[in-house]
Amino acid sequence: MFWLLAILAYLLGSLSFAILLSRLTGNPDPRMSGSGNAGATNMLRLAGKKLAILTLLGDFCKGLLPVLVASAAGLSLQDQAWVGVCAVIGHLFPLYFRFRGGKGVATAAGMLLGLYPPAALMAVCAWLLTFYLTRTSSLAALIATPLTLPLLAWQEPAALLPMCALTGMIVWRHRGNLRDLFAGRERHF
Repeated sequence: MFWLLAILAYLLGSLSFAILLSRLTGNPDPRMSGSGNAGATNMLRLAGKKLAILTLLGDFCKGLLPVLVASAAGLSLQDQAWVGVCAVIGHLFPLYFRFRGGKGVATAAGMLLGLYPPAALMAVCAWLLTFYLTRTSSLAALIATPLTLPLLAWQEPAALLPMCALTGMIVWRHRGNLRDLFAGRERHF
């Protein structure tokens, strides 16, 4: 059951709502415009609030749904977390879009909500506060994601290893943003 759900999670994660919504509405491919990222932040820049919110919700749900299904199927918390990681990997490297996807933050947030809601709430609060203070989405993601690890280590240690792997992937996907942050060139809202 685990492997079936992991594969289905990857396939679901491979649905890029930013790309699909851009195609449906005649907007430019987000991978070719703006920041080049297929995610909600770039959709906000390129296509406006409505499509950005729809992208955010779609990406969030594709992280949440596999974890809820894995939970309903009786998988352990660690296996649920790995299934969620597979959904995020699908978002990062989507099968249907030449393996060029987004950065995985919204999908990871959905996954985290399914695993342990207090950690998701803490991550959202940290993201919102950082974004409010800096107006920088990438910095908010880079602060919010690792902040969940101590709470998970304390409350849900079974989910810690998958979340560490996920945090590493998100930081790696933001490596260009890190360079721009250190050089003072990162985009702000």
